[in-house]
Amino acid sequence: MKRVLVLMGLAAACSQFACSHKTEEKQEGVKYTATSPAELDTSFNREYVSQIKSIRNIELRALEKGYLEQIYVDEGQTVRKGQLLFRIMPRMYQAELKKQQAEVSVAQIEVENTKNLADKQIVSPNELAMAKAKLDRAKAEANIAALHLSFTEVRAPFDGTIDRIPLKLGSLVDEGELLTSLSDNSQMFAYFNVSEPEYLDYQRNVANRGDNHVSLLLANNEQMDQKGVVETIEGEFDIETGNIAFRARFPNPNKLLRNGETGKVLMTMPMKHALIIPQRATYEVQDKKYVYLIAKDGKISSKQIKVKASLPDLYVIAEGITANDKILLDGIQKVKDDDKITYTFVQPRAAISNLKLKTE
Repeated sequence: MKRVLVLMGLAAACSQFACSHKTEEKQEGVKYTATSPAELDTSFNREYVSQIKSIRNIELRALEKGYLEQIYVDEGQTVRKGQLLFRIMPRMYQAELKKQQAEVSVAQIEVENTKNLADKQIVSPNELAMAKAKLDRAKAEANIAALHLSFTEVRAPFDGTIDRIPLKLGSLVDEGELLTSLSDNSQMFAYFNVSEPEYLDYQRNVANRGDNHVSLLLANNEQMDQKGVVETIEGEFDIETGNIAFRARFPNPNKLLRNGETGKVLMTMPMKHALIIPQRATYEVQDKKYVYLIAKDGKISSKQIKVKASLPDLYVIAEGITANDKILLDGIQKVKDDDKITYTFVQPRAAISNLKLKTE
């Protein structure tokens, strides 16, 4: 009986050894691919949410009180500089102007009569000076009356597009009441906020950037045909957000953009000697990214990396690995730390050759 048990134990041990040996042979038979970070010059687009504003957008308000007698335009209409838009009932101001013009005529006659008397030395020169002063005052009053009458006509100060008209024909309009807004959409401003590190990158890369042109991604995820130019940067950072505001100017020949739209400004940032790896060579644990480093003996170990920028299918590495390191390219889900593997090495540029990358 003991002899049988011993034989059974030996058989089990042999069986276990054989299975283990077959597993090791199977593991050793798997061949992985590896590569190194590609070091090259490239660029990437940073996206910034932007608020789009007309180059000129003003409120048109009534300068006189009265009834809205005429509305000559409609909402959304394009108007020309000087075009008549609204008329506020002008009868009272017309009457006032006629009255003041009559006063001018009376004062003019008085000046002429006084001058004739002064020439004959019937009245003193002071009387003539007094009559001329009265004429000047009458003319000034007439000019004021003409100005008030002109205020009853609201005209476009520049070419633009009419916004909503809140009042209807016949409404009683108070002085200063909003009639509409006028937008000049021939060119547009895009305002966007940039963080302090990105601002420093932008300023330091002035020479490498070549120009300050930016693109605009519209709300429907289509890119606008025309490129814009970064014109100004605010003078100080927002203490609460740590951001600073940029302003880019975009041409708008087709009037596609309107005041108040939103979009994303795409700013191209150049990178010299950037370390690029395929995204598939990484894995993530608790929002941290890792790669598997391969030692000279084929043993692998995980290494945390920090990503500077994300490109389509690729990562730009900020720190964690160097251009001389070998990393596992495929099969990262099949291995674990301290595994010993065999691999085929793929040249760095070949590893990213079919991936989306903008090189310079």
